[in-house]
Amino acid sequence: MENPNHNNESGSNLKHTRIEVDVANLPTNLGLRRKISDYHPNERDQIRKHYLQNKACQPVNHDFLQSQFGKTKRRFNPMWFKEYPSWLEYSITKDAAYCLYCYLFRPDTGDQGGGDSFVTERFRNWKKKKKEKLQNHIGDHNSAHNIAQRKCEALLNQRQSIQTVICKQSDVEKREYRTHLNALVDCICFLQRQGLAFRGHDESKDSNNQGNFLELLRFLANHNEEIDKAVLENAPENHQMTSLDIQKEIANAAAVETINAIIKDMGDSLFDIIVDESRYMSTKEQLAIALRYVDKLGHVNERFLGITHVNNTSAVTLKSAIEEVFNKHSLSISRLRGQGYDGASNMRGELNGLKTLILKDNPSVYYVHCFAHQLQLTLVAVAKNHIQITTFFNLVAKVFNIVGASCKHRDILCEKRNAEVIEALKNNEISTGRGLNQEMSLKRPGDTHWSSHYGALVNLIHMFSSIIDVIETIIEDGLDSDQRAEANIVIGLLQTFEFVFDLHLMKGVLGLSNELSQALQRKDQDIVNAMKLVDISKQRLQVMRNDEWNTLLEEVFAFCAKNNIDVLDMEDLYQPRP
Repeated sequence: MENPNHNNESGSNLKHTRIEVDVANLPTNLGLRRKISDYHPNERDQIRKHYLQNKACQPVNHDFLQSQFGKTKRRFNPMWFKEYPSWLEYSITKDAAYCLYCYLFRPDTGDQGGGDSFVTERFRNWKKKKKEKLQNHIGDHNSAHNIAQRKCEALLNQRQSIQTVICKQSDVEKREYRTHLNALVDCICFLQRQGLAFRGHDESKDSNNQGNFLELLRFLANHNEEIDKAVLENAPENHQMTSLDIQKEIANAAAVETINAIIKDMGDSLFDIIVDESRYMSTKEQLAIALRYVDKLGHVNERFLGITHVNNTSAVTLKSAIEEVFNKHSLSISRLRGQGYDGASNMRGELNGLKTLILKDNPSVYYVHCFAHQLQLTLVAVAKNHIQITTFFNLVAKVFNIVGASCKHRDILCEKRNAEVIEALKNNEISTGRGLNQEMSLKRPGDTHWSSHYGALVNLIHMFSSIIDVIETIIEDGLDSDQRAEANIVIGLLQTFEFVFDLHLMKGVLGLSNELSQALQRKDQDIVNAMKLVDISKQRLQVMRNDEWNTLLEEVFAFCAKNNIDVLDMEDLYQPRP
């Protein structure tokens, strides 16, 4: 039987090739939505349902722009949302009104009902509100708008819909369905919190590797008789809900409900955004967005809003992604009062950065930099200006690459480190106790997390002799001559007074800055106290420079003596490099 929803759609559309559509991430920006006829016929009803279930985009609390009409300035009136709550939509980016019903089911009727003004183009003739445009758009009983409205209502009230089927079920069936659904949700939530994979390679009944999801669901069923009666083989054949698509739908539904609860809790409050860009394991760029607001009880809340895919990390693209998320959840940039980013140039740029682009739309959105991250970026910039320190950290990175290049090398390092600790304990060189002498590993430093450099240097000092042993092993038993030659060069540079001095000097400097970084990351830190901490750290660095030179040299001399490294005569004439 022909679907009545498609009676007015061109037969040429049936020739469209199917393109995979991610319904959960359909564009919410009204000016950027594709025509429904551009989608494959088999996808259209699903897309229509998605837009209808998410309801019309009505940012009630937005500060609507005023436009000049002759000698008078006019703007969109949010009270119109109450008059037309089900179909009238407003685009913040386009400053224009649209009709949801006509977008989803508008037939090709020329200019009837306002033509494309309420569909793909934009209507913003605010001085001709109800009498001439909005009311004229609705028209009589058989107008294009009312026909589209009836089709929307029919789509949501199909007899085969889940709501209808559930209403016809008995109380026992409803209870079993709820038990089944709760078990699925619990399994999905647990696996997502643990970051575990869902699917298995062979999910057949007799498979020994059905995947984490089915294994966990079967475990629950084996330990709960009520769940066992409702899931897997005991569920109806077409109602087991174990497919990947259903798992994604359940996860998306949970995400939608969570975000709706956040938006409801936030109410009409002003809020801040915290944004960071990250790359997924498949190398796709993503933008993570969080909200910070004060609830009705006066509590400051930080809530994760979601992750959205971006094609690139330019400031314009990031701003468009934020606007897309705001449109999706009916948030208005006019209620935004703060923005916080990681300090990268595309974020905080004074001319074309994301901060500046948002300030152009709303001058009240103050920019607050992360104190700790700003400190880390400053340390990176200063360190890279000194060629000797840059060379030092490049050598440290090369050491970690050589020693940590394979599991075999890491295992050798672990064995030698354990043997060294045992020997030191026998000679009473180190003391025992709870939390002491924990197993160590090499920590790879990263520029965006400068405190990791401190941890890397501390571990390098403690594991120095074991690292030298591993490199000597590589020189003797390396896979090829290039690897052995590189290891030979590195070990020669490591066993120099210059390297040891740089190692202990940077450990001392970074130790002070690491304490400051940890203090700045406290949630209850304010900018006044942060400035005091900076002053204290500067004073401690000055004390280190003026009064702790001899202490540093003694520490370096002792380390060199322990590891058989030649110590320079401080009375010799220093010859700087050309």
